[in-house]
Amino acid sequence: MDGTDPVDVGLLVLRLVVGVVMLAHGWNHVFGGGRIAGTARWFESLGMRPGRLHAWTASLTELGAGVLLVLGLATPLAGGAVIGLMVVALVTNHLRNGFFIFRPGEGYEYVLTLIACGVLLACAGGGGWSLDSALGIVDPPGWTGALVSLLAGFGGAGLLLALFWRPVRTPEPSPAGATGVTG
Repeated sequence: MDGTDPVDVGLLVLRLVVGVVMLAHGWNHVFGGGRIAGTARWFESLGMRPGRLHAWTASLTELGAGVLLVLGLATPLAGGAVIGLMVVALVTNHLRNGFFIFRPGEGYEYVLTLIACGVLLACAGGGGWSLDSALGIVDPPGWTGALVSLLAGFGGAGLLLALFWRPVRTPEPSPAGATGVTG
């Protein structure tokens, strides 16, 4: 590693930025604002039940993925974790609010961007300035590593949503003049 490959520099910058974002989110869920209890209530309100389990799962995954990305260790796995986290966030919270994040309820442009970053990291690996490279592991991940990470991220999110997402359905308004009496 001589540090002159611009792809390695780009992967380092991407890993550090996404890693710090994941660390900040996980830290905030556990220690900020409403702490884990508030995060659990929020997850429950999104339909992720039980909220406490998913608050801890998401928070620890964010912290773990963040550390791995900053270090450039098991980068494809960390990229898969980012994918999984953000796909769940996309489906449970952001998709219904439209594209732009500044819309009420926050749109999905931010989580979509992080999903794309996760895909890139899952496929490309950590680059030359990573522990993966220094240790000679998953550098680059190759098709097998990339597919495992992508399946874990997208498949894990799909499985989690299928098993645990139970959004509250709001009743449809009655047509004008309906009495609700059948006869």
